[in-house]
Amino acid sequence: MAENLLALNAVPHGLDHPEGVAWGPDKKVYAGGEAGQVYRIDVENNTCETFANTGGFVLGMAHDAAGNVYACDMGRAEVVKVTPDGKVSTYSNGNADQKMRVPNYPVFDAAGNLYVSDSGEWGKQNGFIWRVKPGGTTEIWDTSANGYTNGMCLGPDGKSLYVVESCPPLISRVPISTDGSAGERSIVVELPRNVPDGVAFDVQNNLYISLYNPNIIYRYSGGKLTVLYDDWEQLLLIAPTNIAFGGADMKTLFIANLCGWNIVSAAMDIAGLPVKYPSLG
Repeated sequence: MAENLLALNAVPHGLDHPEGVAWGPDKKVYAGGEAGQVYRIDVENNTCETFANTGGFVLGMAHDAAGNVYACDMGRAEVVKVTPDGKVSTYSNGNADQKMRVPNYPVFDAAGNLYVSDSGEWGKQNGFIWRVKPGGTTEIWDTSANGYTNGMCLGPDGKSLYVVESCPPLISRVPISTDGSAGERSIVVELPRNVPDGVAFDVQNNLYISLYNPNIIYRYSGGKLTVLYDDWEQLLLIAPTNIAFGGADMKTLFIANLCGWNIVSAAMDIAGLPVKYPSLG
């Protein structure tokens, strides 16, 4: 068995099966729970507070520049907005023609458009991606990345979305055209007999992929997959889902553990690509 290339550490215990994890503009880690909890974690002081509850089941999350959290809530079938002081409201639940079904992961672009994966049904190829424009107008943006549409991240150029399609297992790329429409989808890497969930880039354009099953973190670079950590015993990685770079130097990878009670951190040798925190007024 190959030696693991990362040293993992458990961040505070007591989280309720966290699926989502995000690095906020306030330099805190945010995570969600399966009973609607929204957690704010100070990794420097090793403390955690539950500052809001949506009443649903919190999956992926993103932030704006003011520190508001935009969380995909599977229980409520909508994206909720959570203010820094814990007020919860509906940001989008779809539109008059189609309501959200399984909102899974949100990604902001620099202009404040929020792209939201809607997973659909496992094995049915009926997932898609929403776009919520600043102000809340919501439309179906892409239907080609439809294989249980899951975690996403903005490409290094800011002009494409990298999309986890968990079934069949692969990572795809959907360009964001100059007119804002979705371009032609292409396959980045196929991952047979795996269930990918989360993705994130570093500043050198390496792509990191977390696997819900088996418990592996990959790095994809130059057309090659490298196993950074394989926790076949499930000692620390217990069905890892979303991932996010953070820390003072952006050299910490935070990993959510859907079937566990904490998130996990790993010191990285390359800084992560910062996500967008748009000003939405």
